[in-house]
Amino acid sequence: MEARGAVCFAVFIVIIANSTALQISADDQAQEQIITAYSPFSIALKTLQKQINYTFDRIDLLRRAMTHASFSQENNKALSVLGTSIIETSVSLRYLVDDIDVSTKVLNMKIAEIVNVESSCAVDGMRLGLHTVIRVSRKTNSTAPAVVCGAFRAIFGAIAIDTGSSDNAGNVFWNVHAHNGVVAL
Repeated sequence: MEARGAVCFAVFIVIIANSTALQISADDQAQEQIITAYSPFSIALKTLQKQINYTFDRIDLLRRAMTHASFSQENNKALSVLGTSIIETSVSLRYLVDDIDVSTKVLNMKIAEIVNVESSCAVDGMRLGLHTVIRVSRKTNSTAPAVVCGAFRAIFGAIAIDTGSSDNAGNVFWNVHAHNGVVAL
């Protein structure tokens, strides 16, 4: 009988210890979420979502879009490639809808203007303040046009993955690219 009592007592102690450990773990996770929610980077991501008028279901995608390769192996390179394709496709579609007979030379020029690092892409990214949001190593200049442009393009790649639609990402691109209500084409 005493053995049963000892076993029951031991089981009771294990249950109490586990529930206490779970409570401590849950408290640690809650504390980490609070700290993360109010970190300068998280606040900047929330502000950026308001600026682009899009709220991510998977905020990890925006975090990655705002992470340069110099900062982490989990970075925005692939998202930037996807974003570039989305922008190019959106520009092509917009021009072809307006003028199906547009020459390939003119169409390629228009695409090049919009995706150009110096004249358009980085300008849009700087207007959004991406140079203050993107995480880079200490040796990397966050205001370099290629860095800002890569982050700008990565946003649209992240949106495409978040929504499962390049069309949605293209629509957000045109809303962001529009300046004072007029699309700069």
